[in-house]
Formats: sequence, C-alpha cells, structure tokens
Amino acid sequence: MEKANTNSIIGNIRRKSFVEHTAKIIFTIFAVVAVVAVFSITAYMIYLGTPALSSVGVLELLFGTEWSPTAEEPAFGIFYVILTSTVGTMLALLIGVPVGVLTAVFLAEVSNKKLAAVVQPAVELLAAIPSVIYGLIGIMILKPFMFWLEKLVFAGSKTHQFTGGANLLSAILVLAIMILPTVINISTSSIRAVAPSIKSASYALGATKIQTIFKVILPAAKSGIMTAVVLGMGRALGEAMAINMVAGNSVNLPLPFNSVKFLTTAIVSEMSYSSGLHRQVLFTIGLVLFAFILFINVVLTKIIKKGDTE
Repeated sequence: MEKANTNSIIGNIRRKSFVEHTAKIIFTIFAVVAVVAVFSITAYMIYLGTPALSSVGVLELLFGTEWSPTAEEPAFGIFYVILTSTVGTMLALLIGVPVGVLTAVFLAEVSNKKLAAVVQPAVELLAAIPSVIYGLIGIMILKPFMFWLEKLVFAGSKTHQFTGGANLLSAILVLAIMILPTVINISTSSIRAVAPSIKSASYALGATKIQTIFKVILPAAKSGIMTAVVLGMGRALGEAMAINMVAGNSVNLPLPFNSVKFLTTAIVSEMSYSSGLHRQVLFTIGLVLFAFILFINVVLTKIIKKGDTE
C-alpha cells in the first residue's frame, strides 16, 4: 500500500514537472514571437523608409513646409504634417485625459453600483464602435456646427479659406472622444486596485472624501493612469480613418480653423495612387510616425518607472 502511494506521488510530481516544462516552452515561444515581430516591423520600416531621406534630403523632408508630390517640380516637405500630428494629439489628450480620469473617479469612487452598471457598459461600447462610425458622426453633426462657428468667427474676412467645418478643431474633438474608452477603463481599474487600507488611513487622519480621492487615491494610482495616457496617445497618433473624414486633408499650419493633414491621413489618402519617390516618401512618413510613437513610449515609460521608485 505504501509502495502504491509512493508511486502515485512520484507520478504526480513527474506530471506536474512535465506540464510546467511544457508551459515554460510555450510561453518562451510566444515571447520570442512578440520580440521578433517588433524587430521585424522596425527593420521593415527602416528598409522602406530610409531611401527617400537620401533622395529628398533629411532637412528638406523633415523641415520643409511645401507638400506637392504630384507637381511638375514635386516638393516633399512634411514639417506641417508632423506639427499637425503633434499639436492635434496633445490637444486631444488635454481634453480627453481630464474627462477620462474624472469619469474613472466617478465610476470607482463616487457612483453607486446601479449607476456604474449603466455607465460602464456605455464606456465599453464606445471602444467597440468602429473608427469610420466616428468619422460619419463627425461629418453629419460636428462639421456643420464647426462650419457655422467658422462663419461666425471669420464673418467678413477676405483672406480666410473656409473649410466647411473640416478642420483641425473637428479632428481634435473626434480624437478626444475616441481616446476616452482607453483612458477610462484603465484608470478605473487602477483606482480600484488601490489598497483599501490607504483610503482608510486617509479617512482616519480626518481627510474628506474629495481630499482622499485627489490627494491619496489618484497619486497612488498614477502609474496605471500614466499607462492609460500612453495608450490613449498611441490611439490618437495612430488613428487615420475618422480623422481623414473630418480634418480636411490639406497641408497647412495647424491652426484651429485650418484644413490639415495628419501623418496617418497622408499615408491613407495618397498611398493608393502614389508611385516612385512619392511612394517612398509615404513610407518615410510611416517611419517618422513609428519613431515618434516609439520615442514617446520610451520617455513616458521612464517617467512612470521614476515615479514608482520615488
């Protein structure tokens, strides 16, 4: 009997060891595939994006302000395009992040369970809506309002080129709405993950609920909230379809009522008919966008880690 039990124990140990070893191999394979995918995409973008840098010139391409790829003497300056993506993304975050974080505070700390059960699915539904639907809503609702506002602001102007509501301001508002689900969901999870003992200690010291939220809970959840901001920024920088429908698609200085072109919309709108050097420059724009997102992620990740160690 004892021998049978010994054999059973040894068999269980061997089975567990086999399962753990197999799981370790599978996880390692998946990790290697992820790393290889990142390096493959990086190498592919560098391979296709760098030829135009030597053909056009780095300074002319990155700091030129004229974009006329199909002219008799083509010009490939993308400085206004880079500036538009930067300004548009930052302003969208400036609008979307406070709204998203405060909504997360409401869901996690303020609302009752019944109300949260209604708001939370609505937020998740925003994430499930396709980008083209946001663009259609922008065309049908936002653009007419922006055109009315544009005519009101520039009434009597003889120099302003009216955009019909397709301008930078419309693109910013659409982007701000599109990043809300990402910011809200991740921020809500981060706030709910704060240890109850931290909140209890704050209340024990005489802090009010609002003081506890803004001086204790949010600082404790800042790592997760920063992650939400990073992912929201990635969503804003990478969006193309909805922005292409409301931004106007012209290369101009990124002013609120100017028709503008983002890095992503330049690729989407022109790739189908481009050829030769024009096509190479579009791949270079993709490389610039890729490098921009990579740089921002690295910087913000270091900021998050530095904040965690303090």
